Amino acid sequence: MENQNNTITDTNFNFPNQKSLYKGKVRAVYNINDEELVMIATDRLSAFDVVMPKGIPYKGQILNQIATSMMKATQDLVPNWLTATPDPNVAVGHLCDPFKVEMVIRGYMSGHAAREYKAGRRLLCGVGMPDGMKENDKFPEPIITPATKAEMGDHDEDISREDILKREIVSEEDYLILEDYTRKLFQRGTEIAASRGLILVDTKYEFGKTKEGKIVLIDEIHTPDSSRYFYADGYQERQDHNETQKQLSKEFVRQWLIANNFQGLEGQTVPEMNDDYIKTVSERYIELYENIMGEPFVKADVSNMKNRIEANVLNYLSEK
Repeated sequence: MENQNNTITDTNFNFPNQKSLYKGKVRAVYNINDEELVMIATDRLSAFDVVMPKGIPYKGQILNQIATSMMKATQDLVPNWLTATPDPNVAVGHLCDPFKVEMVIRGYMSGHAAREYKAGRRLLCGVGMPDGMKENDKFPEPIITPATKAEMGDHDEDISREDILKREIVSEEDYLILEDYTRKLFQRGTEIAASRGLILVDTKYEFGKTKEGKIVLIDEIHTPDSSRYFYADGYQERQDHNETQKQLSKEFVRQWLIANNFQGLEGQTVPEMNDDYIKTVSERYIELYENIMGEPFVKADVSNMKNRIEANVLNYLSEK
């Protein structure tokens, strides 16, 4: 049984020329000299905008390796922030000024969109959803349903294109590029998924501007944390018979939490995750990796993760 010492849930490194450390829900982001960012994917698990008390073995490595690999597979279409991956849990790239919106794009009516639809709403972020659809049906065209970036502990909020422009969160000129990049990335992500027997259901992208003012893809893409995948095999039969789709995402964690009376609402407490359940979640994440990447997952040495990560980052920084 892998114990909790083999996970990394917090980091407080002090790297040379470090200007600041920002801790997101699952990543720690170190600003080096106001020039580059060192992003460490921890093993923290978040659901309903709440971070779970225990880490999931290998989750950080899995997310980082999927994201960096997908960035490389899309850089011919859309420029991104990434410059190096000195450690299985680490991505390094250009310091960017992030846009304050997440570009969510949905090819199928699932998750949040399905919950809204069931509640009788036919507009999501100002975009119409056709009548007569059922959960997990394919939209006639993918729809972009942006969300405002929440501070730690807050919920991301749906926002329409009109409001983004009206409130001047993003300029129209930039927003057109964000939409174009979002559609291109989703198309490529859909093709990559299809080649591995998967359907990319929905995902979200984040963008920023480099010091030179160039818009680039930042953060992470096409991972089970930011995306929902279905198995393509049997998809149509399941829809025809009103069966639940077989999916690869962290929805299984959300469903477990809901079953244990937790949805991140006020007054609710996070249910206890015992070691057996954590091991199950870790195994599910490895399965996600192998399906999304189409290759076996190679576990990194986790006997002393903090030392390993620190040594690899220091080594990278000293060679620059």
